[in-house]
Amino acid sequence: MNEKFFSLPEERQRAMLNAGYRVFAHNSYKKSPMSEIADAAGISKALLFHYFGNKKGLYLFLWEHCAQVTLQKIEESGCYDGGDVFEIMRLALRAKMEIMRSYPDIGLFAIKAYYEKDPAVVHEIQASIVKYGSFGAHAPRLRLDPEQFVPGLDLQLMYQDMYWASEGFIWELSQAGDVDIDRFEREYDAMIDFWRSVYMRKEG
Repeated sequence: MNEKFFSLPEERQRAMLNAGYRVFAHNSYKKSPMSEIADAAGISKALLFHYFGNKKGLYLFLWEHCAQVTLQKIEESGCYDGGDVFEIMRLALRAKMEIMRSYPDIGLFAIKAYYEKDPAVVHEIQASIVKYGSFGAHAPRLRLDPEQFVPGLDLQLMYQDMYWASEGFIWELSQAGDVDIDRFEREYDAMIDFWRSVYMRKEG
């Protein structure tokens, strides 16, 4: 736990986090200078090192913060409180969009970090992806009943397909200059309805 950082006022914390997310989201790990992050946060580079030790420490802190705040928002959304897998996906994406109101670059950062291959951070990121993002990590909570779906459907492949499509929505949202959350939610709702019509077993 970074006690020095968490002792700061929340507004100061958010400024540093958003500066880190912004710079790392638009550059590779190697080409993201700490001086640029410090300038974006309105602090000295020395102070940034004081709180995070080095660039790797900041990067992994941002990744962990991203994972934790996402898990918290998803839990608060109630998406696991009895809905089917399609409603779970709908509420989970809306939770991520809500996060982006406070951290506009967090979605793009997460996607860039997922594909980051720099040896300085790749092992830690990949280990964390297995911990937080694998199908096995979520499947027990999805309560997928094969009897509800088209006979012979590969449920893991179905979930992965929907998951990656959802991440694509986040990517598009992150690229937009003026973010229209309501429009993206309407478009995603239409895609959810399409998935439901394709994957669910037909009555009769």
